[in-house]
Amino acid sequence: MSARAAGGVLLPLTLGLQRGWTTWRSVNSTREGLANTILWNLIPLVFLVIFRGSTVPGTDIALGVALLPGMLALLVVFSVIGTAYYLAAEREDGTLLRAKAIPRGTAGYVVGLLTVAVLDVLASVLIVLVPGMFIVPGVPVGDPRLWVGVLGYVLLGLVACLPLGVLLGSVIRSPRAIGGMGMTVVFGLASISGLFFPITVLWGWVQALVQVFPLYWLGLGMRSVFLPAEAAALEVGGSWRTLETIAVLGGWALVGLLLGPILLRRMARRESGAAVAARRERAMQRV
Repeated sequence: MSARAAGGVLLPLTLGLQRGWTTWRSVNSTREGLANTILWNLIPLVFLVIFRGSTVPGTDIALGVALLPGMLALLVVFSVIGTAYYLAAEREDGTLLRAKAIPRGTAGYVVGLLTVAVLDVLASVLIVLVPGMFIVPGVPVGDPRLWVGVLGYVLLGLVACLPLGVLLGSVIRSPRAIGGMGMTVVFGLASISGLFFPITVLWGWVQALVQVFPLYWLGLGMRSVFLPAEAAALEVGGSWRTLETIAVLGGWALVGLLLGPILLRRMARRESGAAVAARRERAMQRV
């Protein structure tokens, strides 16, 4: 690789990592941001405590062990909404327009979005998973496959789900609408993706629909590393379908890496100083 080509790759990567870390640290170093992060991640722990002594009906599997993989997958869903919010807010305040003016700035902006999402998810997983291992009986803590599987599926699932956040952030123009419309779309999909119950209880066409999206496969992969082998009997086809899971999530991750910069470049081309000023004026009128 030539020095020029290497620079073309390293520049957006370096800028994106620096920008992502700065954004994440600035949000979570404030009292409100830190409290928000801790509060949202305490909610899953409350449910784990409530159902600590329960088992999955008809089995001896602890209900908490069955809920924990879905909760971790749901943390990735939160990152999708966070990505959409950051994108909508930074388009409104002109950050995306400024990134457009920097050489390789759009590519660096994508890396920054992904960096913030990764840091958000990893922090949430640590807050939920570490106490959850002591709250829920039956978590295979000593099995190295658990840790490799959790880390691998979280990172792969995050990159796979990122296109949904970019798409929402590009379609929903107001960051204030992300909390309503965006959550409705994402949580509606999550509710039928089998994160907390087998999708085999749903209609056949719904089962086929949810298997198109990455959320179902992320939940399936997470369950495969937490639950015993016999729990696979509750899944579609009676198995964990590990190879299919990796293939589908990998395909969505590839789509995200290719589609994300394209969507952002199209958004950036439509940005101008006049458009940013008009949005600021409308925001001031709402205030």
